[in-house]
Amino acid sequence: MWGGRFAEGPAAVMREINASIPFDKRLWRQDIAGSKAHVAMLGARGIVSPADAETIAAGLDQVAGHYEANGVDEDMVLEDIHMQTEARLADAIGPVAGRLHTARSRNDQVATDFRLWVRDAIDETLATLRGFQSALLTRADEHAASVMPGFTHLQSAQPVTLGHHLMAYHAMIARDVGRFTDARARMNRSPLGSAALAGTGFPIDRDMTASALGFDGPMSNSLDGVSDRDFAIEFLTAATQTSLHLSRLAEEFVLWASQPFGFVALSDQWSTGSSIMPQKRNPDAAELVRGHSGRILGCMTALMVTMKGLPLAYSKDMQDDKPPVFEARDLLALSIAAMTGMVESATFKTERMRGVAEAGFATATDLADWLVREAGLPFREAHHVTGRAVKLAEERGIALDALPIADLKAIDARIDERVYDVLSVDASVASRTSFGGTAPDNVRAAVRAARGDET
Repeated sequence: MWGGRFAEGPAAVMREINASIPFDKRLWRQDIAGSKAHVAMLGARGIVSPADAETIAAGLDQVAGHYEANGVDEDMVLEDIHMQTEARLADAIGPVAGRLHTARSRNDQVATDFRLWVRDAIDETLATLRGFQSALLTRADEHAASVMPGFTHLQSAQPVTLGHHLMAYHAMIARDVGRFTDARARMNRSPLGSAALAGTGFPIDRDMTASALGFDGPMSNSLDGVSDRDFAIEFLTAATQTSLHLSRLAEEFVLWASQPFGFVALSDQWSTGSSIMPQKRNPDAAELVRGHSGRILGCMTALMVTMKGLPLAYSKDMQDDKPPVFEARDLLALSIAAMTGMVESATFKTERMRGVAEAGFATATDLADWLVREAGLPFREAHHVTGRAVKLAEERGIALDALPIADLKAIDARIDERVYDVLSVDASVASRTSFGGTAPDNVRAAVRAARGDET
């Protein structure tokens, strides 16, 4: 490629460290698309003849067919997908293939290819996230009234419903969808035509190529066009945040599937056994999702550290931009698919959940609220009275609503029989009707709203 300038070829190690074809071959579809848009524009602007433009476009289709059928060869001499495609094109149509690179550099070519690939990855991710959301909605609706303990500090706090708990993850994923959507809108500008860094003297039409590739328009600065990797970093930050949310649910499934909790049984499809302990049913899929989040975070960090000190415009360090993005995309796709499958197929042990909620004095706050609302106590005094009731129930090994009214009156004479209306876990969750609260009717309304069916 640069034989006119160099008298000798590169050393073997230099050839290996310089080559990116082992990983950037994944860009072949985008490389073909970008090249076809570019040559169509060259023909339309008279920069190459219409006949040559047609020949090159047909040749690119031949190359694409070869890649589709046989994959991309990892030829280290050709070093990257761009040179691989140009060489195959020359084999197919002869010297006219050399006209394709007119008014274009590998710098704007790779920036375009990579941007197209990330845009496709975002579209795929959004589709799978919506599938995950649908699974959450189905199970949340099913368990809108299933009582479970809500935790703070992993201690039983207040009763909630399983549907409400699952809708919390739906809300998290909705924000992730928003982040990917925002990133896609921001990145949808074409760097093609920036050339090496300064633009080109040829009378190109950047709006034409941008439109052909589905961009909203061309990037406004050629230096930024070839050196920007914000779009890749934004993809990684959105992927990292999504993976953290998936990891939190995965961790809960790991805990819930353990015998001390016993809240969920994962299906055989999403569990593994032990090589030595036949009774084991391990939540390996959930554990791997949890582990993948750390690797995705590492991918984001790797690219940020690579980019942090690079002067404008292009530096070879930027060849290392693609492996972390490719890895993160693959890991995230696996994680979303796994969590979707687990949510869809899990058997939730609702009686066990209810039993733990009832045993953990989770309605203590309801008693305190009742004392404020019905007996007129300041909340701090009500908190103290409730604490004494909890202590007595704990000493006797019974639930709050099992304490006789005489014992409650002995703690505070202002308590009367009406208090039992709020001391059951069902009464507790039903009373939480404030917007965003756990009441079953709220959960069902939230599911309808998420589905776009509020009638």
